Amino acid sequence: MNETRPLVQAPPEEAGEGKPPATGLDQLYHTPLFQIPRSTSNLLRPDIERFLEYSRIFYNAEWYTNNGPVARMLERRLAEFHQVEHCLVFSSGFWAIALAMKHLARDGRDEVIMPSLTYRRMADIAAWVPLKPHYCEVDPTTLAMTPDAVEASITDRTALILGVHPIVNCADAAALEAVAEKHGIPILFDSVESVFETSGNARVGGFGAAECFSLHACKLINGFGGGYLTSNDADLVRTLASQRNFGFTGPDEIGTPGGLNAKLNEIHAAMALASLDGLKDQVALNRVRYEAYATLLADLDGIDLVAFDENQTPGYKNIVAKVTEAWPYTCAETIERLNAENILARAYYAPPLHLKSAHIPHVAHGLTGTETLAEMYMNLPCGQRVSVADIEEIVGFLRSLKDSADQAHGHPEATP
Repeated sequence: MNETRPLVQAPPEEAGEGKPPATGLDQLYHTPLFQIPRSTSNLLRPDIERFLEYSRIFYNAEWYTNNGPVARMLERRLAEFHQVEHCLVFSSGFWAIALAMKHLARDGRDEVIMPSLTYRRMADIAAWVPLKPHYCEVDPTTLAMTPDAVEASITDRTALILGVHPIVNCADAAALEAVAEKHGIPILFDSVESVFETSGNARVGGFGAAECFSLHACKLINGFGGGYLTSNDADLVRTLASQRNFGFTGPDEIGTPGGLNAKLNEIHAAMALASLDGLKDQVALNRVRYEAYATLLADLDGIDLVAFDENQTPGYKNIVAKVTEAWPYTCAETIERLNAENILARAYYAPPLHLKSAHIPHVAHGLTGTETLAEMYMNLPCGQRVSVADIEEIVGFLRSLKDSADQAHGHPEATP
């Protein structure tokens, strides 16, 4: 394959996990399909002139951090985009979620309800607060938390509900809100993968006490890194604005104890604004890639694409596929074969959090559905460094795997 693009390294914590391409002696006898790895990260590079234009604002103002003009502009733009009253930007999505969890959790209680089939470090965030994860099941079709699963997990120790949207589509945010309100428990949404979506008739961003998002380079809005929180709760926003700035409420005046440095600096804000300017164009290109996968996988028995719900105005960023019983390999075996070709597919949140080796106290009751689902789904390469031609080769390789297995078992319908 002819390659003209520079090597782009996918962020290891977000897109480079899983078995790496063949190494050592194996490389002498195997040339991978792709010289440059194709990852599951978005890796958007916004227009450089827009980025420089925003950067000149803080540079000319000589204001590089501490709630500067570009960070405040980004907050206004994001609040408008999500149709909410307030937005706060943070140095990372971790601190947006962690600080919100810390200040929303009900006093005297120590459990937070969340799915086990979710972000690989979510239990660590809860442990920092500190709260104990109480894991619930997800719907076997949508992979989203359900109101029934959440309600069944509520006890007199429940301090908070963390409503997590799956990688593709959204949970029923209004229904989860209703369960939280019924039991008098705050609900916070992890909406990292749902920036562009709606849930019901409302834009994601205004549900629950607050919603949290990421500005990591692998996400829809690339701020080099960072995160943000949206809310209509002025008191919560005032508290968290202080907490991200060492707890200051005025010059040399500390408000709520426990503040830390979680501010987003100006150059990150400039990058995020440049990304936000091109968001609709980016989503249109994402849709082209998604439709290419949908067309090419339609007749490949054993690999089922998880479809986007067109009623939720999707951003089409992530490509998730289910490996069914008709496929000749397990999901793990398929990922291993793909990775050897520099097709950096990865498991969809496997192992689930309650089975990870990290010794974080948690509550998990009979999550057999989650354990089964974790062995069935994988993320396929997507994002701005993956072309339709790349997708044709990726699906072509999957097709060759199927044909080879069929031939080995003497199936006459196999393609020679």
